[in-house]
Amino acid sequence: MRGGGAPPVALLDAMQAAIAHRGPDGQGRLVRGDTGLVHLRLAIVDLDTGDQPLFAAGPDGPALVANGEIYNDPSLRAAMVGTAFQTLSDCEPAVHLYAQEGVGFAERLRGMYAIAIHDPARNRLVLARDPFGIKPLYVMATDTLLAFASEPQALLACRDAARIVDPVRAAELLQLKFTTGAATIFPGIERVLPGETLVIERGVIVERRRIAALPEGRPRPIQHGDALRQLDAVLLDSVTAHLRSDVPYGLFLSGGVDSASLLALMRRATGSRVQAITAGWENGSGVDESREALRLAAIQGADCHRVAMGEQEFWALAPRIAAAIDDPTADAAVLPTWMLGQAAAAGGLKVTLCGEGADELFGGYSRYRKQRAPWRWLTRKPRAAGLFGDLPSLAGWRDGLALAEAANGGNRNAMQAVQAVDVAEWLPNDLLTKLDRCLMAHGVEGRTPFLDPEVARFAFLLPDTNKTGMRMGKLLLREWLAGAFPEAGAWARKKGFKPPVGAWMQARGAALGRQVAAQPGVAALLPADMVAGFFARAEAASQPAWSLLFYALWHSHYIVGVSSEGDIGHVLAEAAR
Repeated sequence: MRGGGAPPVALLDAMQAAIAHRGPDGQGRLVRGDTGLVHLRLAIVDLDTGDQPLFAAGPDGPALVANGEIYNDPSLRAAMVGTAFQTLSDCEPAVHLYAQEGVGFAERLRGMYAIAIHDPARNRLVLARDPFGIKPLYVMATDTLLAFASEPQALLACRDAARIVDPVRAAELLQLKFTTGAATIFPGIERVLPGETLVIERGVIVERRRIAALPEGRPRPIQHGDALRQLDAVLLDSVTAHLRSDVPYGLFLSGGVDSASLLALMRRATGSRVQAITAGWENGSGVDESREALRLAAIQGADCHRVAMGEQEFWALAPRIAAAIDDPTADAAVLPTWMLGQAAAAGGLKVTLCGEGADELFGGYSRYRKQRAPWRWLTRKPRAAGLFGDLPSLAGWRDGLALAEAANGGNRNAMQAVQAVDVAEWLPNDLLTKLDRCLMAHGVEGRTPFLDPEVARFAFLLPDTNKTGMRMGKLLLREWLAGAFPEAGAWARKKGFKPPVGAWMQARGAALGRQVAAQPGVAALLPADMVAGFFARAEAASQPAWSLLFYALWHSHYIVGVSSEGDIGHVLAEAAR
């Protein structure tokens, strides 16, 4: 609290209740002086003694609460000779590192984490987030307090929080599908940036540090055989580290290169049957790789469960899913990802490995190929045009992206610069936000072995020729997979994880268009006839139509205050009243 005094119990209760889904296995609370820490536990490692807060130097010393996994916990413990560990929690070494080394403690961590440490001796709070932004962390400052949480909706539970929208961020969301930088769509609520450590004294941020996710420098030459051997070593090491768990774990298996690679590595690392889940669409609509996933699972001796999503689930669940994405991203993959999280929880899996990050590090997108000579002189920069064209009501939508492009060039070649922008913005603010919210809504933790510092140090500095060719990307990863798992179709074209939302919306296009156009958030940004036009041709304009529908549902819940319980038609009708 900025004015001194303990945080009100009612405030801590409200914030805790807002994100109770993130920690179904227990809770902890510590109030010291003007600082309150609340922890909701999803128990993964050290089920018996790993409750938080965790302390260094006894109950009056630094205290830690964290959401995450520290994969180098064993090596940290081995190196910290003489440290009196009290638990087997993988997060405990972090608080001892802070006590011994100060605010640079996060530089020693390998993992995904959002950490808060209260240091009573220095009367300060330290917040830290992992370099890729796998785990979310937000802060909000008002006249009376500085609050932090894993999700904005916990901060919105504070009495002083304003439920209004930043119009530039709303424009970004519609044009890009995500928002950039530290500022969120809620004015006053900011992201702790990936890799950032904040030092807070008396409710004021007095110091910022940042750990880079990617190594500096241009690509380095490497012999082809050496590249394959090193890739094998870093992938196996990362997957082995990411499998540390005291609870059942599994894999989200799409049938593509990334998850097929993880399937082969998990089988190799454990020697046991892998539990896998895949998602497909009813009636064979859309691009559906789930049958391929089932085939690959059978070859590897894995048990794979298929989840099917169709029109019925879409109309019934979309409002609840939109409400789960409080830091919004209009990526339609939130729909099946939410159902995968639900299926994992129903199947008793508390941890799932996921393939996010492989495209960004190994060069999987066509926009990377376009940066190679001579193509880069013939094409526009990535995301040069927004989904909705050049509208005055959406002005400023590319300003944040331009700042990211300026900040992530440096001593890098053209392809690396585009990769770096994706790692800084698209990855944490779209893909990883989607993964975190859709899984944690069900008390499931998603782990991303490709987003590991050792993997990044290797992959990002590979020559362009190891990343992309004329027709496809991830060349080195594909070649490795062709050798490690020949049946996996390593050279098949990338298809993506795209539900057939256009066809589902087209079925009710006219009525849906009228409802979305009338929703207050959408009506403030786009003319009704334009909105109706997108839904009239929703199958051909699936992303613009879905972005508008998602924003309408999200705005209805977070700004208008409509409950997300009910189908799409019900929620939109309530919002338009």
